[in-house]
Order: sequence, then C-alpha cells, then structure tokens
Amino acid sequence: MRTTLTGIVAAAAISTVGVLEAANRDYISIVGSSTVYPFATVVAERFGKLTEFKTPKIESTGSGGGMKLFCKGVGVEHPDVTNASRRMKTSEFEQCRNNGVTDIVEVPIGYDGIVLANSKRAPRFELTRRDIFLALAKQVPNPAGGEKLVANPYKLWSEVNSALPATKIEVLGPPPTSGTRDAFNELAIEGGCNTFAWLKAMKKKDSKAYKSVCRSVREDGAYVEAGENDNLIVQKLSANSNALGVFGFGFLDQNADLVQGSTVDGSAPTFDAIADGEYVISRPLYFYVKKAHVGKIPGIEEYLKEFTSEGAWGEEGYLADKGMIPLADDERRTVKNAVIQLNALTSLAQH
Repeated sequence: MRTTLTGIVAAAAISTVGVLEAANRDYISIVGSSTVYPFATVVAERFGKLTEFKTPKIESTGSGGGMKLFCKGVGVEHPDVTNASRRMKTSEFEQCRNNGVTDIVEVPIGYDGIVLANSKRAPRFELTRRDIFLALAKQVPNPAGGEKLVANPYKLWSEVNSALPATKIEVLGPPPTSGTRDAFNELAIEGGCNTFAWLKAMKKKDSKAYKSVCRSVREDGAYVEAGENDNLIVQKLSANSNALGVFGFGFLDQNADLVQGSTVDGSAPTFDAIADGEYVISRPLYFYVKKAHVGKIPGIEEYLKEFTSEGAWGEEGYLADKGMIPLADDERRTVKNAVIQLNALTSLAQH
C-alpha cells in the first residue's frame, strides 16, 4: 500500500550538547499538530490513568508552530515531543541541529485523509483536484484559453465546473503554520495544477515558479484562514451551509451527524478508501521525540510503548475508533522496533 518507512531506522551519533543535568519537570510536554492532537490526547489520558506517571500536557500549536518550539533547544523549558501532520522539513531538521537538538526519534503513527466538507443540510460536493485548483489557486490558466496565467477570476463553483452548484466559493481552512495546510496545498491544489500539462512541465524548467503557481492559495476572501482549531471550522460549517471546510478525516468521522465529506476524483473520504490509497488527498501522521529527554523526563519511554501498542495504533486499536488510519502491519513492526531502540534520524532522506 505504501512505501516502507525505512528512513527512521538510521542511528545518529550521540551528542553531548544540551544534555539535561537534572529534570525539574515531572510530566511529558507535547506540542504540535491540531490533527494529531485528538489522537495524542486519547493516548495521554489512558497513559495517565493506567500508569504511575502524570498525564502528559498537550498543546495544539499546529505542525509548524510545534516544530519551532521543539527545535528551540534541549532542556525542561522545551517540549519533549511534537506532533506533526506532515514530515519534518529539512529546514526544521537543520534548525534543530543548530540549537543542539541532534538526536530526534521520528515516529510515523498512521494515515489521515484531508477532507473538504460541508453541512449535511446542503448537497454533497463532487469535486476533482482540478476543480479545487481552479477554485482556490492564486493564479489560474486564463479562461479565454492559451498558456497564460491570470489572477483567479472565479467567484462561483459553477464557474469552475458547470456541474457544481452556483454558490459562492467560500472555503474555511487552516493557516500556513498548519501541516494540514501544507499537505492540502501539495496534494489537492498542486495535484489539480498538474492536470494542466504545460503547468506540470514548468516543474522541470523553473521549480520555484512552479511552486509559486501550484501551491499558492488565493487571498481575496475565497479561502478564509480559520485558525488551528478544526472543531471551530466544523461549528462554522454548521452555521453556514454554503461554505466548505478543510480538515482531517478524524474530525469528519467524529462529526458525521453535522458534516459530510466531498468526493474527490470520484472517491469519498472513508476509512477504507484512505487505508488502501484510493482517496487521493491523504498523508502520513507523525510525532517526533527528543532523545536527550528520555530517561530524564519521567514516562517518555512508557508513553512511546503505549502509543505503539497494538491496542492503541493497531487495526482494531482505540485510535482507529477515533478515525486514525493504521499503518500496514509491516510498517508498524518496523516503526515499533525503531522506537524501542530509540533510533534517531541522521537525515531526512526520502523513505
């Protein structure tokens, strides 16, 4: 189903920089992704109830915000773990290293689909990635024809695709600090951009210009940054039946009485469709652990053990009940072995 995650098993040289001399914090500090937040919260609550350790404190800061906090340094004033709805960027990895955070354990935990949902009081949208690109990109091909870009002129969904409703394009979504936003830009908007052969060809000629066109979101009000709180987006969709919202499948699953997911390229965002790769807007979820804090901050190894237990992240685990799509069996075994050994990243080479 997916490429085996081998990048996590490389061991890094142990750094003496920033070693904790003595811990004066007796709980695990976790920051990061709003998408991973509900999954991590469930694990943390069970961990606090079933072990002698305190329940970890978790802040939903967004993937980018979490990485900044995580990479600031080693010590009790810095978080032990950061959740992410995308993989760590090379720039973030280097920032960590520059600040003495040199031993980072990467833990892929499962998969998530990114949905475009609307109120169940309105008809379900049937979209393509091309529709999403034309509706939300900052620049689009000139409707008059030819290989020329213009500022996005579309106001109604029916102007993008006559099969869509004649309602205003209004999409509520996360800000640039969000991993969901990064993944949405790459998988949905860029995916739609690539359906135009001349734009796809731009990637080889001028990758910077290509990214500027194929991953940029319009700023004229059609896309509304609604913060890192996905529950707030769901609430706003309930109040505005004409709007669409962008968030992870887990929130759709938990609010199925209020909102419905649009189909994308003919596939609905369901657990099975995401698991087998049929639903095209899907991505892996992660968290990252500061190895220098293990053994200094109480409970980190035990928290890792709970998160990677079959009862938690397995196919029949309680995280699947919350909407997280499990890794394949062989992937879970690979990751679990790396976690047990606390193998740290040496680079961000592709999996």
